[in-house]
Amino acid sequence: MIANVSLLGSKAKRDALVERTLWWWDRHRRSLPWRAPQGQVSEPYRVWLSEILLQQTTASAAAPFYLRFVARWPTVEDLAEARSEEVIAAFAGLGYYARARNLHACAKEIALRGGRFPADESDLLSLPGVGPYTAAAISAIAFGRRAAPVDGNIARILARLVALEEPVKQAKSAVASVARALAPDDRAGDFAQALMDIGATICRPRGPDCKTCPLKEDCLAFCSGAPEVYPRRAEAKAKPARYGAVFFARRADGAFLARRRPPQGLLPSTVELPGTSWTAVRPGRSWTVDAPVVALWRELPGAVRQAFSHFSLSLTVYGAAFEAHAPGGLFWVRLEAIDALGFSSVMRKAIDHALSAANVGKVAASDNLPPQGYRSAL
Repeated sequence: MIANVSLLGSKAKRDALVERTLWWWDRHRRSLPWRAPQGQVSEPYRVWLSEILLQQTTASAAAPFYLRFVARWPTVEDLAEARSEEVIAAFAGLGYYARARNLHACAKEIALRGGRFPADESDLLSLPGVGPYTAAAISAIAFGRRAAPVDGNIARILARLVALEEPVKQAKSAVASVARALAPDDRAGDFAQALMDIGATICRPRGPDCKTCPLKEDCLAFCSGAPEVYPRRAEAKAKPARYGAVFFARRADGAFLARRRPPQGLLPSTVELPGTSWTAVRPGRSWTVDAPVVALWRELPGAVRQAFSHFSLSLTVYGAAFEAHAPGGLFWVRLEAIDALGFSSVMRKAIDHALSAANVGKVAASDNLPPQGYRSAL
């Protein structure tokens, strides 16, 4: 079913809806670190950076990352000159690490263009990591172009506005048509940000505060008396489970062995504890045959769990003392360097799990090492 844009009413009615929304935003806009002061033009670099960081992330979670980025790299040229490992490390903990690679690649492309972002959506779409939503958001917010960005919050508002009878993922074109019909010629960026704020603070997935919403008199979901049933929910699919193990080899001075993941694939270029591959079948044997070094490995109680977009992961953690040189592909990490290196969230959990486990690292290294010269073939 394609949403009937006529449900929004005449152009005069749509204009009135936009006017009420902007009136509300001028009085209730959230203060966010990437937003320009009211009445001022937003800087394209900061709009782009914030939109990349906000993908799959809440504003409260993205804000400290944004502040660290602009403090360290105040301009897009500064970011372009950074080493990729530095960008990955600055991104660590935010998830969806392909964004970090694309962020750096896009910064380099913009630097080649003299530091100037294009204003048109079609040109923005040619940049690494910039999809339809991000292109529309940059075009509208940074350049004032008539564009209609649709993120999760905006999609929910529009689906409720026309009482869309399909899940949003199955009716993207319908939602996009509603967004285009509402996008104003003037203050398109303000209108888009107003919808973002309404979605975050009023038109919430559960418990929407309809009484304070500037859209309520035009909202068919509100008029139905059951706004929460919109947008219709798709049937949730169970995530497949994967299993693996990581190895926390620790020196007497507290340092532990780590490695960097490949630049492609899941969690690209992040730093991790050495470990096994992640498989769909829990093994019937000990994981320690895959350990990176020979040591007296001890399975730590409990497991580390992480939900990814397409699967859930359970990691068994093994701990051991180890004092020899780091084998090829591994390096020693001191505890004070953890934050700077770029460990993913799941690996931070694994490290915390190992550090908090009873007696980890407390056994004397000489009591927990294989005979002198006995080295793993790995």
